[in-house]
Amino acid sequence: MSLDFAGFEWDAGNIEKCAKHGVSREEIETVLSGEPALREDPFDRAVERRLRAIGRTPAGRYIFVVFTFRQSVGHWRIRPISARYMHSREAGHYEQS
Repeated sequence: MSLDFAGFEWDAGNIEKCAKHGVSREEIETVLSGEPALREDPFDRAVERRLRAIGRTPAGRYIFVVFTFRQSVGHWRIRPISARYMHSREAGHYEQS
């Protein structure tokens, strides 16, 4: 499933949180700009809708990303909240489903 959006929303908060797990902005943007597998986040907050995405980087590593949509000047942007590389067992489970 592809996402329809006008760009990404980054600031010190989400850049640091994603980088803490070794995932770069470029990897996250590549995965979310492609066709990631999407699901609702079961820990959805009442304030904003959050989604989960799983996708592969060009290097073949699987990334798990939690993100939300934010409206900015009439356009929707993706705001990554957190991201991490998936463990091999998780990636295997993802491949099977």
